[in-house]
Amino acid sequence: MKNYKYIGLLLLSIGFASCDVNNELDPIEAAIVPEVQLNVNGLDFSKFVSVGASFTAGFTDGALFISAQENSFPNILASKFSMANGGDFNQPLMSDNIGGFVLGGNAVQPPRLFFNGSGPTRLDAVPTTAIGVRASGASFNNYGIPGAKSFHLTFPGYGAANPYFGRMASSAGATVVGDALAQQPTFFTLSEVGGNDVLSFATSGGSGVDQKDNPDAASYGPNDITSPFVFNQVFRGMVTAMTAGGAKGVIATVPDITLLPFFTTVPYNPVPLDAATATAVNGAYAQYNGGIQQAFAALVAGGAIPQAVADAEIAKRTITFAAGQNAVVIVDEDLIDLGAINPAFSALPQLRQTTAEDLLVLPGASFIGTLADPNNPLSVNGVGVALADQWVLTATELASVQAATASYNAVIEDVASTNNNVAVVDLNAILREAAGGIRFDQYTLTTNLVTGGLVSLDGIHLTGRGYALMANKILEAMDGKFGSNFTSATNGLAKADDHPTNYAPTLR
Repeated sequence: MKNYKYIGLLLLSIGFASCDVNNELDPIEAAIVPEVQLNVNGLDFSKFVSVGASFTAGFTDGALFISAQENSFPNILASKFSMANGGDFNQPLMSDNIGGFVLGGNAVQPPRLFFNGSGPTRLDAVPTTAIGVRASGASFNNYGIPGAKSFHLTFPGYGAANPYFGRMASSAGATVVGDALAQQPTFFTLSEVGGNDVLSFATSGGSGVDQKDNPDAASYGPNDITSPFVFNQVFRGMVTAMTAGGAKGVIATVPDITLLPFFTTVPYNPVPLDAATATAVNGAYAQYNGGIQQAFAALVAGGAIPQAVADAEIAKRTITFAAGQNAVVIVDEDLIDLGAINPAFSALPQLRQTTAEDLLVLPGASFIGTLADPNNPLSVNGVGVALADQWVLTATELASVQAATASYNAVIEDVASTNNNVAVVDLNAILREAAGGIRFDQYTLTTNLVTGGLVSLDGIHLTGRGYALMANKILEAMDGKFGSNFTSATNGLAKADDHPTNYAPTLR
Protein backbone atom coordinates (compact mmCIF):
# COMPACT_ATOMS: atom_id res chain seq x y z
CA MET A 1 0.00 0.00 0.00
CA LYS A 2 2.90 2.32 0.73
CA ASN A 3 4.12 2.10 -2.87
CA TYR A 4 0.67 2.89 -4.28
CA LYS A 5 0.40 5.99 -2.02
CA TYR A 6 3.68 7.44 -3.22
CA ILE A 7 2.86 6.71 -6.85
CA GLY A 8 -0.47 8.51 -6.44
CA LEU A 9 1.19 11.54 -4.86
CA LEU A 10 3.72 11.63 -7.66
CA LEU A 11 1.01 11.56 -10.33
CA LEU A 12 -0.92 14.27 -8.48
CA SER A 13 2.12 16.54 -8.33
CA ILE A 14 2.74 16.01 -12.01
CA GLY A 15 -0.87 16.98 -12.71
CA PHE A 16 -0.62 20.23 -10.73
CA ALA A 17 2.63 21.15 -12.39
CA SER A 18 1.55 20.32 -15.90
CA CYS A 19 0.04 23.73 -16.56
CA ASP A 20 3.30 25.44 -15.66
CA VAL A 21 5.70 23.43 -17.84
CA ASN A 22 6.29 22.80 -21.53
CA ASN A 23 4.86 19.35 -22.34
CA GLU A 24 6.50 19.22 -25.74
CA LEU A 25 9.72 17.30 -25.18
CA ASP A 26 12.54 17.44 -27.65
CA PRO A 27 12.56 14.32 -29.81
CA ILE A 28 15.22 11.73 -29.03
CA GLU A 29 17.24 11.16 -32.13
CA ALA A 30 18.22 7.60 -33.01
CA ALA A 31 21.88 6.85 -32.59
CA ILE A 32 23.70 7.03 -35.88
CA VAL A 33 25.69 3.88 -36.52
CA PRO A 34 28.48 4.64 -38.96
CA GLU A 35 28.69 2.31 -41.93
CA VAL A 36 31.79 0.19 -42.16
CA GLN A 37 32.90 -0.59 -45.68
CA LEU A 38 33.65 -4.23 -46.47
CA ASN A 39 37.32 -4.89 -47.14
CA VAL A 40 38.15 -8.37 -48.44
CA ASN A 41 41.88 -7.66 -48.54
CA GLY A 42 42.40 -9.03 -52.03
CA LEU A 43 40.30 -12.19 -51.75
CA ASP A 44 38.79 -13.21 -55.08
CA PHE A 45 35.23 -14.57 -54.85
CA SER A 46 34.47 -14.42 -58.57
CA LYS A 47 34.26 -18.23 -58.72
CA PHE A 48 33.27 -19.58 -55.31
CA VAL A 49 32.84 -23.36 -54.98
CA SER A 50 31.83 -25.42 -51.96
CA VAL A 51 32.70 -29.11 -51.57
CA GLY A 52 31.41 -31.32 -48.80
CA ALA A 53 28.51 -33.46 -47.71
CA SER A 54 25.03 -32.86 -46.31
CA PHE A 55 25.79 -29.70 -44.31
CA THR A 56 27.23 -28.10 -47.45
CA ALA A 57 24.12 -29.11 -49.42
CA GLY A 58 21.81 -27.56 -46.81
CA PHE A 59 20.23 -30.88 -45.77
CA THR A 60 17.76 -30.34 -42.91
CA ASP A 61 14.77 -32.03 -41.28
CA GLY A 62 15.79 -35.35 -42.77
CA ALA A 63 15.73 -34.24 -46.43
CA LEU A 64 17.03 -31.87 -49.07
CA PHE A 65 14.56 -29.38 -50.56
CA ILE A 66 14.59 -25.97 -52.23
CA SER A 67 14.11 -23.72 -49.18
CA ALA A 68 16.72 -25.67 -47.25
CA GLN A 69 19.18 -25.29 -50.12
CA GLU A 70 18.53 -21.56 -50.21
CA ASN A 71 19.50 -21.47 -46.52
CA SER A 72 22.63 -23.58 -46.99
CA PHE A 73 25.74 -22.01 -45.51
CA PRO A 74 27.49 -21.79 -48.93
CA ASN A 75 24.53 -19.88 -50.37
CA ILE A 76 24.61 -17.54 -47.37
CA LEU A 77 28.34 -17.04 -47.86
CA ALA A 78 27.80 -16.31 -51.56
CA SER A 79 25.32 -13.57 -50.64
CA LYS A 80 28.01 -11.92 -48.50
CA PHE A 81 30.69 -12.39 -51.15
CA SER A 82 28.42 -10.60 -53.61
CA MET A 83 29.03 -7.44 -51.56
CA ALA A 84 32.59 -7.53 -52.91
CA ASN A 85 33.49 -9.30 -56.14
CA GLY A 86 31.43 -12.48 -55.86
CA GLY A 87 29.90 -14.04 -58.93
CA ASP A 88 26.84 -16.24 -59.44
CA PHE A 89 26.35 -19.20 -57.13
CA ASN A 90 24.40 -22.02 -58.77
CA GLN A 91 22.98 -24.90 -56.77
CA PRO A 92 21.48 -28.20 -58.02
CA LEU A 93 18.05 -27.33 -56.66
CA MET A 94 15.60 -30.10 -55.91
CA SER A 95 12.21 -30.03 -57.66
CA ASP A 96 10.13 -29.16 -54.59
CA ASN A 97 9.97 -28.32 -50.89
CA ILE A 98 8.82 -31.83 -50.06
CA GLY A 99 12.24 -33.47 -50.12
CA GLY A 100 13.09 -37.05 -50.96
CA PHE A 101 13.29 -38.91 -54.27
CA VAL A 102 10.96 -40.89 -56.50
CA LEU A 103 11.86 -43.67 -58.90
CA GLY A 104 9.27 -44.90 -61.35
CA GLY A 105 6.61 -42.90 -59.50
CA ASN A 106 7.39 -44.55 -56.15
CA ALA A 107 9.01 -42.72 -53.23
CA VAL A 108 12.42 -44.29 -52.58
CA GLN A 109 13.64 -41.63 -50.14
CA PRO A 110 11.13 -40.08 -47.72
CA PRO A 111 9.97 -36.46 -47.61
CA ARG A 112 11.12 -34.00 -44.98
CA LEU A 113 10.08 -33.90 -41.35
CA PHE A 114 7.90 -31.25 -39.75
CA PHE A 115 6.82 -30.62 -36.16
CA ASN A 116 3.24 -31.75 -35.63
CA GLY A 117 2.89 -30.25 -32.17
CA SER A 118 4.16 -33.26 -30.28
CA GLY A 119 7.17 -34.41 -32.27
CA PRO A 120 8.85 -34.73 -35.69
CA THR A 121 6.80 -36.52 -38.35
CA ARG A 122 7.13 -37.03 -42.10
CA LEU A 123 5.14 -34.97 -44.56
CA ASP A 124 2.25 -36.88 -46.05
CA ALA A 125 3.34 -36.09 -49.59
CA VAL A 126 5.01 -37.73 -52.57
CA PRO A 127 8.34 -36.24 -53.72
CA THR A 128 8.62 -34.95 -57.27
CA THR A 129 12.41 -35.07 -57.62
CA ALA A 130 13.17 -38.13 -59.76
CA ILE A 131 16.34 -40.16 -59.48
CA GLY A 132 18.34 -40.00 -62.70
CA VAL A 133 16.93 -36.66 -63.87
CA ARG A 134 19.60 -33.99 -64.07
CA ALA A 135 19.21 -30.83 -62.01
CA SER A 136 18.54 -27.62 -63.89
CA GLY A 137 21.75 -25.84 -64.82
CA ALA A 138 24.82 -26.38 -66.95
CA SER A 139 27.32 -26.04 -64.10
CA PHE A 140 27.18 -25.74 -60.33
CA ASN A 141 29.00 -24.12 -57.43
CA ASN A 142 27.63 -26.21 -54.55
CA TYR A 143 29.11 -29.71 -54.47
CA GLY A 144 27.60 -30.70 -51.15
CA ILE A 145 26.73 -34.39 -51.54
CA PRO A 146 24.59 -35.88 -48.73
CA GLY A 147 25.91 -39.24 -47.62
CA ALA A 148 29.37 -38.82 -49.13
CA LYS A 149 32.34 -40.09 -47.16
CA SER A 150 35.78 -38.56 -47.67
CA PHE A 151 36.99 -41.13 -50.23
CA HIS A 152 33.67 -40.96 -52.11
CA LEU A 153 34.53 -37.40 -53.17
CA THR A 154 37.41 -38.68 -55.29
CA PHE A 155 35.74 -41.90 -56.48
CA PRO A 156 35.16 -42.03 -60.28
CA GLY A 157 31.56 -42.78 -61.19
CA TYR A 158 30.21 -41.94 -57.73
CA GLY A 159 27.13 -40.41 -59.39
CA ALA A 160 25.83 -43.92 -60.08
CA ALA A 161 25.89 -44.71 -56.35
CA ASN A 162 24.68 -41.38 -54.97
CA PRO A 163 21.56 -39.79 -56.51
CA TYR A 164 22.49 -36.32 -55.23
CA PHE A 165 25.74 -36.32 -57.19
CA GLY A 166 24.02 -38.19 -60.02
CA ARG A 167 21.85 -35.10 -60.59
CA MET A 168 24.89 -32.91 -61.26
CA ALA A 169 27.82 -35.10 -62.37
CA SER A 170 29.41 -33.92 -65.60
CA SER A 171 29.84 -37.47 -66.90
CA ALA A 172 29.34 -41.09 -65.93
CA GLY A 173 32.90 -41.35 -64.68
CA ALA A 174 33.13 -37.96 -62.98
CA THR A 175 34.40 -37.36 -59.45
CA VAL A 176 33.00 -34.74 -57.09
CA VAL A 177 36.34 -33.02 -56.62
CA GLY A 178 37.11 -33.22 -60.33
CA ASP A 179 33.86 -31.49 -61.25
CA ALA A 180 34.45 -28.85 -58.58
CA LEU A 181 37.96 -28.17 -59.90
CA ALA A 182 36.59 -27.90 -63.42
CA GLN A 183 34.84 -24.71 -62.29
CA GLN A 184 38.31 -23.17 -61.73
CA PRO A 185 37.48 -21.88 -58.25
CA THR A 186 39.10 -18.76 -56.91
CA PHE A 187 37.75 -19.42 -53.42
CA PHE A 188 36.37 -22.58 -51.83
CA THR A 189 35.08 -24.25 -48.69
CA LEU A 190 35.83 -27.86 -47.82
CA SER A 191 33.52 -28.72 -44.98
CA GLU A 192 32.36 -31.71 -42.87
CA VAL A 193 34.64 -34.01 -44.84
CA GLY A 194 35.05 -36.94 -42.46
CA GLY A 195 31.66 -36.56 -40.81
CA ASN A 196 30.02 -39.35 -42.78
CA ASP A 197 33.12 -41.49 -42.27
CA VAL A 198 31.91 -42.07 -38.70
CA LEU A 199 28.24 -41.06 -38.89
CA SER A 200 26.73 -44.18 -40.46
CA PHE A 201 28.59 -46.35 -37.95
CA ALA A 202 27.20 -44.27 -35.10
CA THR A 203 23.61 -43.93 -36.32
CA SER A 204 23.45 -47.68 -36.92
CA GLY A 205 24.42 -48.31 -33.31
CA GLY A 206 27.93 -49.36 -34.24
CA SER A 207 26.76 -52.15 -36.54
CA GLY A 208 29.72 -51.60 -38.85
CA VAL A 209 33.44 -52.25 -38.45
CA ASP A 210 36.13 -49.87 -37.28
CA GLN A 211 38.55 -50.10 -40.22
CA LYS A 212 41.28 -48.15 -38.45
CA ASP A 213 44.06 -50.45 -39.69
CA ASN A 214 42.64 -51.17 -43.15
CA PRO A 215 43.80 -48.81 -45.92
CA ASP A 216 41.66 -50.51 -48.60
CA ALA A 217 38.51 -48.35 -48.73
CA ALA A 218 37.11 -50.53 -51.53
CA SER A 219 36.64 -53.33 -48.99
CA TYR A 220 34.58 -51.24 -46.53
CA GLY A 221 30.95 -51.87 -45.71
CA PRO A 222 28.44 -48.98 -45.75
CA ASN A 223 28.53 -48.51 -41.95
CA ASP A 224 32.27 -48.90 -41.41
CA ILE A 225 34.54 -46.26 -39.91
CA THR A 226 37.11 -44.98 -42.40
CA SER A 227 40.75 -45.60 -41.56
CA PRO A 228 42.67 -42.45 -40.58
CA PHE A 229 45.29 -43.51 -43.16
CA VAL A 230 42.67 -43.26 -45.91
CA PHE A 231 41.33 -39.97 -44.62
CA ASN A 232 44.81 -38.47 -44.37
CA GLN A 233 45.63 -39.33 -47.97
CA VAL A 234 42.29 -38.21 -49.38
CA PHE A 235 41.98 -34.95 -47.45
CA ARG A 236 45.51 -33.76 -48.05
CA GLY A 237 45.11 -34.57 -51.74
CA MET A 238 41.88 -32.58 -51.99
CA VAL A 239 43.33 -29.49 -50.33
CA THR A 240 46.44 -29.67 -52.52
CA ALA A 241 44.28 -29.89 -55.63
CA MET A 242 41.94 -27.09 -54.57
CA THR A 243 44.80 -24.67 -53.83
CA ALA A 244 47.07 -25.66 -56.75
CA GLY A 245 45.88 -22.76 -58.87
CA GLY A 246 46.30 -20.23 -56.08
CA ALA A 247 42.73 -20.39 -54.76
CA LYS A 248 42.18 -19.68 -51.09
CA GLY A 249 39.57 -21.32 -48.95
CA VAL A 250 38.25 -22.49 -45.60
CA ILE A 251 38.41 -26.03 -44.26
CA ALA A 252 36.47 -27.29 -41.23
CA THR A 253 37.11 -29.72 -38.43
CA VAL A 254 34.77 -32.66 -37.92
CA PRO A 255 32.35 -32.16 -35.02
CA ASP A 256 31.90 -34.81 -32.37
CA ILE A 257 28.65 -36.14 -33.79
CA THR A 258 27.76 -37.92 -30.57
CA LEU A 259 26.94 -34.50 -29.06
CA LEU A 260 24.03 -34.17 -31.50
CA PRO A 261 20.44 -34.79 -30.31
CA PHE A 262 20.22 -37.97 -32.39
CA PHE A 263 22.35 -39.47 -29.61
CA THR A 264 21.43 -37.34 -26.60
CA THR A 265 17.61 -37.12 -26.66
CA VAL A 266 16.69 -40.62 -25.51
CA PRO A 267 18.05 -41.26 -21.98
CA TYR A 268 19.81 -44.49 -21.11
CA ASN A 269 17.05 -45.25 -18.56
CA PRO A 270 13.79 -44.54 -20.40
CA VAL A 271 11.66 -47.36 -18.92
CA PRO A 272 9.26 -46.34 -16.10
CA LEU A 273 8.09 -49.24 -13.91
CA ASP A 274 6.07 -49.52 -10.72
CA ALA A 275 7.26 -51.76 -7.91
CA ALA A 276 4.97 -54.65 -8.80
CA THR A 277 6.03 -54.71 -12.44
CA ALA A 278 9.70 -54.43 -11.51
CA THR A 279 9.35 -57.41 -9.20
CA ALA A 280 7.69 -59.44 -11.92
CA VAL A 281 10.38 -58.60 -14.46
CA ASN A 282 13.13 -59.46 -11.98
CA GLY A 283 11.49 -62.84 -11.51
CA ALA A 284 11.60 -63.41 -15.24
CA TYR A 285 15.36 -62.68 -15.32
CA ALA A 286 16.21 -64.71 -12.20
CA GLN A 287 17.12 -67.79 -14.22
CA TYR A 288 19.33 -65.79 -16.57
CA ASN A 289 21.14 -64.08 -13.68
CA GLY A 290 21.68 -67.40 -11.94
CA GLY A 291 22.97 -69.00 -15.13
CA ILE A 292 25.52 -66.22 -15.60
CA GLN A 293 26.86 -66.67 -12.08
CA GLN A 294 27.12 -70.45 -12.46
CA ALA A 295 28.85 -70.18 -15.85
CA PHE A 296 31.52 -67.79 -14.64
CA ALA A 297 32.07 -69.77 -11.47
CA ALA A 298 32.74 -72.84 -13.61
CA LEU A 299 35.08 -70.94 -15.93
CA VAL A 300 37.07 -69.56 -12.99
CA ALA A 301 37.28 -73.02 -11.39
CA GLY A 302 38.54 -74.45 -14.66
CA GLY A 303 41.16 -71.74 -15.03
CA ALA A 304 39.61 -70.31 -18.22
CA ILE A 305 39.36 -66.77 -16.84
CA PRO A 306 40.58 -64.93 -13.71
CA GLN A 307 38.21 -64.22 -10.82
CA ALA A 308 38.51 -60.45 -11.28
CA VAL A 309 37.37 -60.72 -14.90
CA ALA A 310 34.46 -62.93 -13.88
CA ASP A 311 33.38 -60.52 -11.13
CA ALA A 312 33.42 -57.55 -13.51
CA GLU A 313 31.49 -59.45 -16.16
CA ILE A 314 28.85 -60.68 -13.69
CA ALA A 315 28.33 -57.11 -12.46
CA LYS A 316 27.80 -55.90 -16.03
CA ARG A 317 25.45 -58.70 -17.04
CA THR A 318 23.17 -58.95 -14.00
CA ILE A 319 19.70 -57.66 -14.97
CA THR A 320 17.86 -55.78 -12.22
CA PHE A 321 14.78 -53.54 -12.37
CA ALA A 322 13.32 -51.30 -9.66
CA ALA A 323 10.44 -48.88 -9.19
CA GLY A 324 11.12 -45.68 -11.20
CA GLN A 325 13.17 -45.13 -14.34
CA ASN A 326 15.08 -48.16 -15.58
CA ALA A 327 17.87 -48.85 -18.03
CA VAL A 328 17.00 -50.98 -21.04
CA VAL A 329 18.34 -54.46 -21.75
CA ILE A 330 20.64 -54.66 -24.77
CA VAL A 331 22.71 -57.17 -26.69
CA ASP A 332 26.38 -56.23 -26.35
CA GLU A 333 28.75 -58.21 -28.58
CA ASP A 334 31.72 -56.83 -26.62
CA LEU A 335 30.78 -58.94 -23.62
CA ILE A 336 32.55 -62.28 -23.22
CA ASP A 337 31.08 -64.92 -25.51
CA LEU A 338 30.59 -67.73 -23.03
CA GLY A 339 29.69 -70.26 -25.70
CA ALA A 340 32.99 -69.66 -27.49
CA ILE A 341 34.84 -70.65 -24.31
CA ASN A 342 32.61 -73.57 -23.42
CA PRO A 343 29.79 -74.76 -25.72
CA ALA A 344 27.83 -75.80 -22.64
CA PHE A 345 27.14 -72.09 -22.01
CA SER A 346 26.16 -71.17 -25.58
CA ALA A 347 22.54 -70.64 -24.57
CA LEU A 348 23.51 -67.66 -22.37
CA PRO A 349 23.24 -64.50 -24.52
CA GLN A 350 25.47 -61.42 -24.26
CA LEU A 351 22.97 -59.24 -22.38
CA ARG A 352 23.34 -56.30 -20.04
CA GLN A 353 21.53 -53.11 -19.12
CA THR A 354 22.58 -49.73 -20.44
CA THR A 355 24.60 -47.28 -18.37
CA ALA A 356 25.01 -43.51 -18.60
CA GLU A 357 27.99 -44.12 -20.92
CA ASP A 358 25.77 -45.69 -23.61
CA LEU A 359 23.89 -43.60 -26.17
CA LEU A 360 20.44 -44.68 -27.34
CA VAL A 361 19.69 -43.47 -30.88
CA LEU A 362 16.77 -41.16 -31.61
CA PRO A 363 14.57 -43.70 -33.49
CA GLY A 364 14.51 -45.73 -30.28
CA ALA A 365 12.12 -43.18 -28.80
CA SER A 366 9.27 -44.70 -30.80
CA PHE A 367 10.49 -48.31 -30.51
CA ILE A 368 11.40 -48.86 -26.87
CA GLY A 369 8.35 -50.06 -24.96
CA THR A 370 6.55 -51.50 -27.98
CA LEU A 371 5.75 -55.21 -28.20
CA ALA A 372 7.94 -57.51 -30.27
CA ASP A 373 4.96 -59.87 -30.37
CA PRO A 374 1.55 -58.12 -30.26
CA ASN A 375 0.06 -61.23 -28.69
CA ASN A 376 2.64 -61.46 -25.91
CA PRO A 377 2.47 -58.70 -23.26
CA LEU A 378 5.84 -59.84 -21.89
CA SER A 379 7.67 -59.10 -25.15
CA VAL A 380 8.32 -55.44 -24.38
CA ASN A 381 11.25 -54.16 -26.44
CA GLY A 382 13.98 -53.04 -24.10
CA VAL A 383 12.54 -54.97 -21.13
CA GLY A 384 11.49 -58.52 -21.92
CA VAL A 385 13.19 -58.41 -25.33
CA ALA A 386 16.73 -57.07 -25.50
CA LEU A 387 17.47 -54.24 -27.92
CA ALA A 388 19.63 -55.22 -30.88
CA ASP A 389 22.89 -53.50 -31.77
CA GLN A 390 21.21 -50.91 -34.02
CA TRP A 391 19.44 -49.17 -31.13
CA VAL A 392 22.42 -48.25 -28.97
CA LEU A 393 25.92 -46.90 -29.37
CA THR A 394 27.85 -48.56 -26.56
CA ALA A 395 30.72 -46.94 -24.71
CA THR A 396 33.18 -49.10 -26.65
CA GLU A 397 31.66 -48.09 -29.98
CA LEU A 398 31.53 -44.46 -28.89
CA ALA A 399 35.25 -44.57 -28.17
CA SER A 400 35.89 -45.79 -31.74
CA VAL A 401 33.89 -42.88 -33.17
CA GLN A 402 35.68 -40.31 -31.05
CA ALA A 403 39.13 -41.76 -31.73
CA ALA A 404 38.56 -41.63 -35.50
CA THR A 405 37.18 -38.08 -35.25
CA ALA A 406 40.23 -36.96 -33.29
CA SER A 407 42.51 -38.51 -35.91
CA TYR A 408 40.71 -36.76 -38.76
CA ASN A 409 40.85 -33.43 -36.95
CA ALA A 410 44.58 -33.77 -36.31
CA VAL A 411 45.05 -34.02 -40.08
CA ILE A 412 42.76 -31.04 -40.75
CA GLU A 413 44.50 -28.85 -38.17
CA ASP A 414 47.91 -29.79 -39.54
CA VAL A 415 46.86 -28.93 -43.09
CA ALA A 416 45.56 -25.55 -41.92
CA SER A 417 48.77 -24.78 -40.03
CA THR A 418 51.02 -25.59 -42.99
CA ASN A 419 49.06 -24.10 -45.90
CA ASN A 420 48.85 -20.32 -46.10
CA ASN A 421 45.95 -20.51 -48.54
CA VAL A 422 43.49 -22.08 -46.11
CA ALA A 423 41.78 -20.94 -42.94
CA VAL A 424 40.19 -23.41 -40.52
CA VAL A 425 36.85 -23.14 -38.73
CA ASP A 426 36.61 -25.38 -35.68
CA LEU A 427 33.14 -26.89 -35.99
CA ASN A 428 34.05 -29.37 -33.27
CA ALA A 429 34.62 -26.59 -30.73
CA ILE A 430 31.50 -24.74 -31.90
CA LEU A 431 29.29 -27.80 -31.36
CA ARG A 432 30.76 -28.32 -27.90
CA GLU A 433 29.96 -24.73 -27.04
CA ALA A 434 26.45 -25.10 -28.44
CA ALA A 435 25.79 -28.06 -26.14
CA GLY A 436 25.68 -25.50 -23.34
CA GLY A 437 24.20 -22.67 -25.44
CA ILE A 438 25.76 -20.45 -28.09
CA ARG A 439 24.71 -16.85 -28.73
CA PHE A 440 23.52 -15.74 -32.17
CA ASP A 441 22.18 -12.18 -32.21
CA GLN A 442 19.37 -12.08 -29.63
CA TYR A 443 19.02 -15.88 -29.46
CA THR A 444 20.78 -18.59 -27.49
CA LEU A 445 20.93 -21.71 -29.65
CA THR A 446 21.36 -25.15 -28.11
CA THR A 447 21.53 -28.72 -29.34
CA ASN A 448 18.15 -29.64 -27.85
CA LEU A 449 15.86 -31.38 -30.32
CA VAL A 450 12.93 -29.22 -31.57
CA THR A 451 13.45 -26.38 -29.08
CA GLY A 452 17.17 -25.68 -29.41
CA GLY A 453 17.05 -23.81 -32.71
CA LEU A 454 20.44 -25.09 -33.90
CA VAL A 455 19.80 -28.70 -34.95
CA SER A 456 16.90 -29.69 -37.19
CA LEU A 457 14.20 -32.27 -36.57
CA ASP A 458 16.34 -35.18 -37.75
CA GLY A 459 18.66 -34.67 -34.80
CA ILE A 460 21.80 -34.46 -36.94
CA HIS A 461 21.68 -31.65 -39.50
CA LEU A 462 21.39 -27.95 -38.79
CA THR A 463 18.42 -25.63 -39.14
CA GLY A 464 18.52 -22.71 -41.54
CA ARG A 465 19.50 -20.52 -38.58
CA GLY A 466 22.16 -23.05 -37.62
CA TYR A 467 23.64 -22.87 -41.12
CA ALA A 468 23.63 -19.07 -40.90
CA LEU A 469 25.61 -19.30 -37.66
CA MET A 470 28.00 -21.68 -39.40
CA ALA A 471 28.43 -19.19 -42.26
CA ASN A 472 29.26 -16.46 -39.74
CA LYS A 473 31.86 -18.66 -38.08
CA ILE A 474 33.46 -19.26 -41.47
CA LEU A 475 33.54 -15.52 -42.15
CA GLU A 476 35.11 -15.00 -38.75
CA ALA A 477 37.80 -17.55 -39.58
CA MET A 478 38.44 -15.78 -42.88
CA ASP A 479 38.89 -12.47 -41.11
CA GLY A 480 41.44 -14.02 -38.79
CA LYS A 481 43.46 -15.70 -41.55
CA PHE A 482 43.14 -13.44 -44.57
CA GLY A 483 42.63 -9.99 -43.04
CA SER A 484 39.09 -9.37 -44.33
CA ASN A 485 36.56 -7.59 -42.11
CA PHE A 486 33.24 -9.36 -42.52
CA THR A 487 32.69 -9.45 -38.76
CA SER A 488 32.85 -5.65 -38.47
CA ALA A 489 31.58 -4.53 -41.89
CA THR A 490 28.02 -3.27 -42.24
CA ASN A 491 25.82 -6.27 -43.11
CA GLY A 492 28.95 -8.40 -43.28
CA LEU A 493 27.38 -11.22 -41.26
CA ALA A 494 24.15 -13.19 -41.60
CA LYS A 495 21.28 -12.17 -39.31
CA ALA A 496 19.55 -14.82 -37.23
CA ASP A 497 16.06 -13.53 -37.98
CA ASP A 498 16.61 -13.92 -41.72
CA HIS A 499 16.90 -17.69 -41.43
CA PRO A 500 14.27 -20.14 -40.12
CA THR A 501 14.46 -22.82 -37.47
CA ASN A 502 11.57 -24.79 -38.97
CA TYR A 503 9.47 -25.07 -42.12
CA ALA A 504 5.68 -25.20 -42.20
CA PRO A 505 3.99 -28.41 -43.39
CA THR A 506 2.12 -26.31 -45.98
CA LEU A 507 5.40 -25.51 -47.73
CA ARG A 508 5.48 -27.85 -50.72
